[in-house]
Amino acid sequence: MAHPKLTNFELQIMDVLWTQGKASIREIQETFPAKRRPAYTTIQTTVYRLEAKKAVRRVKKVGNFHIFEAAVSRNAAQRRLIDDLLALFGGRAQPVMAHLIETGRLTLEDVKKAERTLWKLARKDKSQ
Repeated sequence: MAHPKLTNFELQIMDVLWTQGKASIREIQETFPAKRRPAYTTIQTTVYRLEAKKAVRRVKKVGNFHIFEAAVSRNAAQRRLIDDLLALFGGRAQPVMAHLIETGRLTLEDVKKAERTLWKLARKDKSQ
């Protein structure tokens, strides 16, 4: 199944569900800072859009409100974002890597871990 494309605001709501596990619309709304808290109906509309995208699902009804949980994992959403980012660069990772290095966000330890992963993948390919 293709993972849905999520907006920044949708990702903020998903982060609440990934962190808390399950939450009502009111509980999601209350996680936002009071000074910049979106209206209940804004959260509600966005959660319903996420439900239509199959990114969240209703798990139960309590009184007149529903409890929602993430139907898409954080890892899957991150992978989709990375794939979309790489698509902007024609699928090439080098410009992204260069930027991360130049800004100091990619450390030598990160590179060593990536190298170990590449070696493991290479060995796995040879064994098949």
